[in-house]
Amino acid sequence: MDVECGDYLTKHAKAAVLQKKVPISHIDRALHNLFTIRIRLGLFDGNPTKLQYGTIGPNQVCSKENLDIALEAARSGIVLLKNTASILPLPRVNMLGVIGPNANKSSKVVLGNYFGRPCRLVPILKGFYTYASQTHYRSGCLDGTKCASAEIDRAVEVAKISDYVILVMGLDQSQERESRDRDDLELPGKQQELINSVAKASKKPVILVILCGGPVDITFAKNNDKIGGIIWAGYPGELGGRALAQVVFGDYNPG
Repeated sequence: MDVECGDYLTKHAKAAVLQKKVPISHIDRALHNLFTIRIRLGLFDGNPTKLQYGTIGPNQVCSKENLDIALEAARSGIVLLKNTASILPLPRVNMLGVIGPNANKSSKVVLGNYFGRPCRLVPILKGFYTYASQTHYRSGCLDGTKCASAEIDRAVEVAKISDYVILVMGLDQSQERESRDRDDLELPGKQQELINSVAKASKKPVILVILCGGPVDITFAKNNDKIGGIIWAGYPGELGGRALAQVVFGDYNPG
């Protein structure tokens, strides 16, 4: 609690001390903690580029070992919320339908917030490519996760011709992040209508994947027999697409 990323303390800490609302000893303790850590890291020991960690570059950050850790973290963090009749894991299929704004092949939604430059970004849709002979994608929402305007008919068309359908819904940083709070727990816009319509049209029960950091109310999906599986994946990071596909198709079991 000794670090502040904003400017509240810059604006108000001095006045709080002068008004004796905050003892100066609290300020001293915070600074002692902060500078002790920086000294232990060697940040005051001369030219930073000549220190132990001063020459770390992309090659070290993007090493195979680090990418393996990113993949393992993503896989281990995925949570199974529903699996009616053990529909998961899915078999490899001929025709896979992937629907939802959070599956977009160009989407960085998997990164969440407070992320660095990804070494090898694998969006959700890209992760599924190797598990089906053909993959058909529809966003279903014309304006991303806000989903104020939905192309439900086009999504339903994909659902009707697909062997299995995976819906990748939820939130993104336009819905939730630091200084951006929600005032309800519903999925935004027409997401619920889209999910229910696709589930009704699909040959087999669909798999619903939710990407979000905060809670959402998906009671409707829990009680819908046409939604056979529900997975929460959070914001799984740069290799999130690969991790999710491995879990959905049984190459990895988070336990």
